[in-house]
Amino acid sequence: MSNVKLPNEVQDHPWIQTFKWLTNPLEYIEKCAKSYGDIYTLRLGPTFKPQVFISKPQAIQQIFTTDPKDLDSGLAAGFQAPLLGKKSLLALDGKPHRRERKLLTPPFHGERILAYGELISEITEKVTRKWQIGQPFSVLSSMQEISFQVILKAVFGLREGNRYQKLQEILIEILNPKSPFLRAMMLFFPFLRRDLGAWSPWGKFLRLRQEMDDLIYAEIQERRSQLDPSRTDILSLMMAARDEAGEPMSDVELRDELMTLLVAGHETTASSLAWALYWIHSQTGVREKLWQELDSLGKNPDVNAVFRLPYLNAVCSETLRMYPVAMLGLNRLVKSPLEIGGYQFEPGNILIPAIYLTHHREDLYPNSKQFQPERFLERQFAPYEFLPFGGGNRRCIGMAFALFEMKLVLANVLSSWQMEMANSQPVQPVRKGFLSAPSGGVAMIVTQKRGQIEPVLTTNTNSGF
Repeated sequence: MSNVKLPNEVQDHPWIQTFKWLTNPLEYIEKCAKSYGDIYTLRLGPTFKPQVFISKPQAIQQIFTTDPKDLDSGLAAGFQAPLLGKKSLLALDGKPHRRERKLLTPPFHGERILAYGELISEITEKVTRKWQIGQPFSVLSSMQEISFQVILKAVFGLREGNRYQKLQEILIEILNPKSPFLRAMMLFFPFLRRDLGAWSPWGKFLRLRQEMDDLIYAEIQERRSQLDPSRTDILSLMMAARDEAGEPMSDVELRDELMTLLVAGHETTASSLAWALYWIHSQTGVREKLWQELDSLGKNPDVNAVFRLPYLNAVCSETLRMYPVAMLGLNRLVKSPLEIGGYQFEPGNILIPAIYLTHHREDLYPNSKQFQPERFLERQFAPYEFLPFGGGNRRCIGMAFALFEMKLVLANVLSSWQMEMANSQPVQPVRKGFLSAPSGGVAMIVTQKRGQIEPVLTTNTNSGF
């Protein structure tokens, strides 16, 4: 690597930078942005390799439009994949990444997604039916249950049963460790990943991962031996896909992509839904505007009509702007000398689109700390100004599915229940591995049932995607 000076190096000792990034990431990167501007360099452990955080929209646009042969993500860019695997779309780069992305994109096409509308509505109704009027409950836990069932049924095509139950138990244990900070440390520092037996933190993780792998491979083998072309779940579509050479995805590729969809699609959507319900019930007038919009559809509206509702869309967008679950976009590794944002970068440099910082630029989003859905009704933001799902060749392939699920769950919950916050304490974002989530799970109380709209919405094939 060349000795070209990197932009605006943060002056804290690298260990202090690393500690602050691990313990209070959003506050720290905001403080750095105030001191060093919208392109600055942090040195984070364990090697203190410099990483350039970028929240300048024009520079992010350059990152998203640069040819991947000059700037790309994956394992070489520092992606950690102990759970997802090396064949995960997030871990691949170059030709393997392009091949995998082509194979995975068709199952997430808008027309196919619409078919899952009734399933999502049924799951939402089933989970929320357990809520009791006057009893406080964790919104995040309920949303995790909904998103998990959606993933297992829509992606895996699993129905209730032994394998379904075991997968759910293991995934919940993996994603909700008793010591999230210790888990974050192990993910961040590879030298802490030592298997000292079943009772050691990493040893326990490895055994849980093996149990999950056994279940996933058993499901894949069962599907291969009992091919059913009528199945429409995403695993079946993935198994039927062929690349340009006519080759299908291998068992390892299927396992790693399923794990990626399971982890990325479960935790992110659940946290976003919990945040949405928090903002809807803590900001004056938002809930009432949504009620009015939903009630205007009458009984049994089709899912496409719900998906197109402008204020519901604005609420979802503002939720994803305020606290994007992924604080940062995927690392980009510079492969050829290039200029980004007025700075020269050399091969080996790591560039990171700072999603959270971009979403809180006052020049783009005045009063950025205020929840104001109207800003998304008043103007259209460019994909390098509003980027909750990343961008370029690394934009999340599940974006349309996630938004569809988010809108449909919110529509069902708001149409069926009247709720309020259980306390007046503001909810803050906390680190959860590489992601962020609402602290305390968002405690709410159901005050009464509504019921203007039937909870299970119908499907109309005239897609608006």
